[in-house]
Amino acid sequence: MAYDSAATRERILTAAAAEFAGHGVAGARVDRIAAAAEANKRAIYDYFGDKQSLFAAVLERLMTDLAEAVPPGDDPDLGVYAGDLFDYHRAHPAALRLLLWEALELGEEPVPDEPARTRHYLGKVEATRAAATGGRDPRALLFFTLGLVGWSFAVPQVRRMILGPGQTPEQLRAAVITAARALAAAPSE
Repeated sequence: MAYDSAATRERILTAAAAEFAGHGVAGARVDRIAAAAEANKRAIYDYFGDKQSLFAAVLERLMTDLAEAVPPGDDPDLGVYAGDLFDYHRAHPAALRLLLWEALELGEEPVPDEPARTRHYLGKVEATRAAATGGRDPRALLFFTLGLVGWSFAVPQVRRMILGPGQTPEQLRAAVITAARALAAAPSE
């Protein structure tokens, strides 16, 4: 059987995403990634370089997958975008965990491929502009919408304590959509 470098690279990215989501960059182990990917450590270093570069590749994949799955549309209803983003994070919990690990480990430092990721977000800002009536800043609307969705998953213990243990995902999704629409409709100061 011939060696399939594309398949090996894909297995490494998948295994690395799970490892980084569970342990962060500092806690991730290349040995565990190699074992889960059924690859050797040498292949990881050959394809990606060091562990930081592998994490950057995982995040690049994450952002690409997220942008394709939840593109900001021309729909001026910011609630639709919030609901779609909620659904994505509910189905892909590792995505938000990876972004949180990045924030914890890098803080205010530049992130891997920051210029490209900034362009990604600026594209979403432009798509949000349609919801920004009454002089509201589309950047703020997008940022707060991302926060509404992300915070719901980032701190489930706080969600449970405030909203109660009986809050269903469907109820939470509806509340997030309502809040995003309220942000878009609120009068600007």
